[in-house]
Amino acid sequence: MRSESEFIPSRRAPVAVVLGTNDVASAVAHRLFHAGYGVVLSRDPTQPVLRRSLSFDDALVTGFSEVMGLSARPAHALVEVLRGFTERGGVMVTAMELGDLLCLGLIDLLVDARLRMRGLKVDIRPFARLTIGLGPGFTAGRHVDVAVETAPEAIGVLRDGSTLPAHGRSTPLAGAGRERFARAPCAGLWTSSAAIGDRVTRDEVIGLCDDQPVAAPLTGHLRGLVRGGVDVPAELKLAEVDPRLGAEPSWLNPGERALRIADATLDAVRTMEAIGAGTAAGMAH
Repeated sequence: MRSESEFIPSRRAPVAVVLGTNDVASAVAHRLFHAGYGVVLSRDPTQPVLRRSLSFDDALVTGFSEVMGLSARPAHALVEVLRGFTERGGVMVTAMELGDLLCLGLIDLLVDARLRMRGLKVDIRPFARLTIGLGPGFTAGRHVDVAVETAPEAIGVLRDGSTLPAHGRSTPLAGAGRERFARAPCAGLWTSSAAIGDRVTRDEVIGLCDDQPVAAPLTGHLRGLVRGGVDVPAELKLAEVDPRLGAEPSWLNPGERALRIADATLDAVRTMEAIGAGTAAGMAH
């Protein structure tokens, strides 16, 4: 096992792999790219993305995506990932999983941003110089080098200890928490002709899941909507409604929580870089 002191940033342009393409993973990728990393995001096939307009996920479908002025393009082969690292025109999004991406060579930074709230975590530390896990289930020093707490009331960096378990609460929008989400009534094929940003009314049918109607839970605008034509598990969040009719379009700008988590992730990286640099300087003397 590597210790913290063994993290010494590479002299070359560092490579970052972000597991996940959701809005939090995309905010993290945005911060890392502007910090000088070559970034590739790996789609989690078990978690269809809800807030697609705030994430880079759609690049794999449409061929292009943009978040906060940063563009993303699909990479279907390792050579395309490597070309993207060289050209640095934006981040890359791939359907290749971590096992495939390990063929890139030594990864400088690996961030698990899939936000699998209740899934068992494995030790990913052997796969990169520095590993960071976001959200419930991670223990620093056991699964990852550093963990990042993502609960809104406690977002921050953990160099030891475990992140909080999932509590099932959602940050309220105009007082609406969990009730602003429409969930899959069963496992099956999800279809919808609605679009993110559409105005909907409470109980309006916005799609079908295995031929069962799924209705808007509130009146407002669709902030999130899983792309139609995919198989989904029961209880997956299929749509999110922002009830604030007179507010700025929340589906166009990343939320405060996602940005705070991204900032905490970058803080973790810089802290570990400083530790590595200090250790290297001490060894030199």
